[in-house]
Amino acid sequence: MIDLGISKIALIGAVALIVIGPEKLPRVARTVGMLLGKAQRYVNDVKQEVNRSMELDEFKKMKDSFEGAARDVESSIRTGASDFEKSWSETTGAPSSGALPGFEAFPEYRNPKKKWRLKRGATPQWFKARSGVRTKAQSGAARVARFRPQPGRKA
Repeated sequence: MIDLGISKIALIGAVALIVIGPEKLPRVARTVGMLLGKAQRYVNDVKQEVNRSMELDEFKKMKDSFEGAARDVESSIRTGASDFEKSWSETTGAPSSGALPGFEAFPEYRNPKKKWRLKRGATPQWFKARSGVRTKAQSGAARVARFRPQPGRKA
């Protein structure tokens, strides 16, 4: 890049003082400083974005390797389980349906009251009307219009 030393910066400042003038020099210097700051922030943002994309690529590669390892472990477990089932059926003489000999397969338990929370939480409409609970949704604008005092009536 550009090699700027103290002597070169002093020379540029002296030329700027002569060309621009002492009245406008502070405003020009402030503007140049702001532009340089914006340029540095833009360069830093671009660097951070490149670093993020590189890290994302690395994470994707790591994720792929972990998924491959998990697939390998899963396949080895499945083959080991099938080998175990075969050896079990050979030693016991039972079919490899998953049920042990002498044991019956029971159906899965289901709660007989499917919607008991809904039924228990239901409140009758007559009770809501008596206690003043709103049963129908109403927008805020409609509520304001409903309870707005009528012009001409004095309360």
